[in-house]
Amino acid sequence: MTLTFSSSAATVAVAVATVTSSARVPFHPLASPTLRGFVSFKKLPLRSRGRGGASSLSVRAMSELVQDKESVVAASTSFRESSNTTPSELNHSRTFLDARTEQDLISGLRKEQEAGRLPSNVASGMEELYWNYKNAVLSSGVPNAEETVLKNMSVAFDRMLLGVEDPYTFNPYHKAVREPFDYYQFVHMYIRPLIDFKNSYVGNVSIFSELEDKLRQGHNIVLISNHQSEADPAVISLLLEAQCPYIGENIKCVAGDRVITDPLCKPFSMGRNLICVYSKKHMNDDPELVDMKRKANTRSLKEMATLLRSGSQLIWIAPSGGRDRPDPSTGEWFPAPFDSSSVDNMRRLVEHSGAPGHIYPMSLLCYDIMPPPPKVEKEIGEKRLVGFHGTGLSIAPEINFSDVTADSSNPNEAKEAYSQALYKSVDEQYKTLNSAINHRRGAEASTSTVSLSQPWN
Repeated sequence: MTLTFSSSAATVAVAVATVTSSARVPFHPLASPTLRGFVSFKKLPLRSRGRGGASSLSVRAMSELVQDKESVVAASTSFRESSNTTPSELNHSRTFLDARTEQDLISGLRKEQEAGRLPSNVASGMEELYWNYKNAVLSSGVPNAEETVLKNMSVAFDRMLLGVEDPYTFNPYHKAVREPFDYYQFVHMYIRPLIDFKNSYVGNVSIFSELEDKLRQGHNIVLISNHQSEADPAVISLLLEAQCPYIGENIKCVAGDRVITDPLCKPFSMGRNLICVYSKKHMNDDPELVDMKRKANTRSLKEMATLLRSGSQLIWIAPSGGRDRPDPSTGEWFPAPFDSSSVDNMRRLVEHSGAPGHIYPMSLLCYDIMPPPPKVEKEIGEKRLVGFHGTGLSIAPEINFSDVTADSSNPNEAKEAYSQALYKSVDEQYKTLNSAINHRRGAEASTSTVSLSQPWN
């Protein structure tokens, strides 16, 4: 999921000045038939959870629960029988849900393409994704891998087909779709088999517990992070579900428009809480759309400002403006540099919200399970590679703006110093995760500032 953030200081000033209004903006360019935008979400009450018990199912138990395809069929049937269904939903093909073998699934692609319900480029992308996903899950060596692949890809294909038959229109700010079909659990069902939990680690899990306490007190939390793959939000949720499930369910991701336009990606985006903006990396792809994109970003920032004013918000942003890429000369992955203006814009929004706010540096390592293209691509429809691999998530104590910038001589210098302090922390945490996972040092890679653990054990 491409997490991006790009705006000007003037845009933030407008957003801050309008936080007293919570009215929904009636129009957004990305909601048009050709450029569809976003996902919104309701504010759920914070629940006091223990660190175990019924609210924290074991990974195995949860996996068995969400991998039951019959529950998906039941949800789809309920969806079609709802009074709010559209003609397209009522006539939705069951080709993929009825598949019982791999041959049924692949021949179903041909059937839907011949029926004119599935464009050839989408069908070929789906088939390529199937083989990549299958190879990844089989490489895990887990029992019943073939059955897991068939179940998960049947549901994924069904949701992708529905998205083509009846395109889902995202709003600038929209909650994850949890019923009658639970897209959040669907994403977990799909991503979980790709994570090697034996070689995955969380850094400073106690700080994540601290975040939940602050959220209960009405504080706003912003996570400044790198961004590695479209699976990032699910990786966060899955690595924290045993100890801090509220974070995964309620985190609001600042996301680029590409993840809500690609038909292979949209069903996964529907399962997340998103605030969408246009990435600076793609701002000038089409000169005729630059003005529209800037106005769209202003509307989204106003939505975010209104959210922050209500308090108890958890927002995740990657101020690099896109996914990390490896060093072309060494092949080594590293967090992409932060855009200091994006960091400063987010800080100002938090400070002007009226609620206590905190900014934490967070680091992610998970590129191997869904590596991005080697270079940034303009066209929608990238080739999706999939792998089974260890993943990592780490967080460090919050970084206070005034502490970092006390010696700065002017606002621009302060802005750069704060952005660099956050980036330095993210980069240091990333190196620790890399040592633990890719160099197989495990928890022994822990440092004086990053304590690694496996909360699911």
